[in-house]
Amino acid sequence: MLEEIIVAGSGGQGIMLLGEALVFAAIDKGLKATWVPSYGPEMMGGTANCLVVISSEEIGSPIVEEPLTLICLNLPSLNKFASTVKSGGLIIIDESIINKLPDRSDVKIVPIKAKILAQEIGNDRMANMILLGAYLAIKPIVDLSAVFSVLPSVFGPSHTKIVPINQKAIQVGYDLVKKMA
Repeated sequence: MLEEIIVAGSGGQGIMLLGEALVFAAIDKGLKATWVPSYGPEMMGGTANCLVVISSEEIGSPIVEEPLTLICLNLPSLNKFASTVKSGGLIIIDESIINKLPDRSDVKIVPIKAKILAQEIGNDRMANMILLGAYLAIKPIVDLSAVFSVLPSVFGPSHTKIVPINQKAIQVGYDLVKKMA
């Protein structure tokens, strides 16, 4: 099993957090995983993406040029990365921010109104976690309980009070995609 993912958006959208949660959960389940962050020059509000590789075998390189999955939270990132997704791959987008779908008929495109759903559960900064839940519903490389169990480590001891709302957001995204299927 080999899964290569690009998570992309703007600084401040929790791009790195989403990638870290996936990697920590994969490692916790005995898989091999790498995570490479990339920030634009402006940091908050600038471009941000991370490359995630999860495998049952040793990982030769952490660099992802042609991902199987793109999780995208803004239009500039969609414009940059949509064409790189392998044929047969998956693109998950926050359609409450991105107002167009990629022009690809050879990949599965899953638009989720993540920011709107996040507002409905009380915090619009949870869009990233909603998209993580959606991803896990489509590609259950790690299960929800594994991701839930690593969130305290991902956030660190000073932010444990926000773990439950993040778990709720992941569950919302997961449940939404399961209902769509």
